[in-house]
Amino acid sequence: MSVNKEAASKKSTMACPSTYKTFSIAVQALVTLERHSGKCSSGDIASYLHSESTLIRRVLKTLAQADLIESREGRDGGYRLRKNARDISLAEVYSILQVHSSISDSMLDAAAGHCFAEEIKESFAGILSEIEESTLKILESRTIADIAQ
Repeated sequence: MSVNKEAASKKSTMACPSTYKTFSIAVQALVTLERHSGKCSSGDIASYLHSESTLIRRVLKTLAQADLIESREGRDGGYRLRKNARDISLAEVYSILQVHSSISDSMLDAAAGHCFAEEIKESFAGILSEIEESTLKILESRTIADIAQ
């Protein structure tokens, strides 16, 4: 899908690990911003989510690099949504974090060093492509606003 290609071209260097946990935290952070009129400090978000502030800042940095949120320093600083929550699909967040790429890379890396490794990798690649397509289709139909309700 085009969402994945756009996100991959944004930044190849990720500021945070690409996992389902990171995806969950990113969605929750965006929901927190939506529920707090689109503005909140990283410390407040970490407190609301009962999460480690370092991980929250890494996730927020990645979302800011992708222009989903903006950060402001200073007394009136914090993070804000750059887009309306209705316009942020879960597929966009998933793609920005490159969750599928991280998981598929590790799965393909594990299929190595034996006589039929290339055949396995080929099969896995097809399966992983179908999984990503299905996942993105489902996530595209849901937005941060849907989750925030």
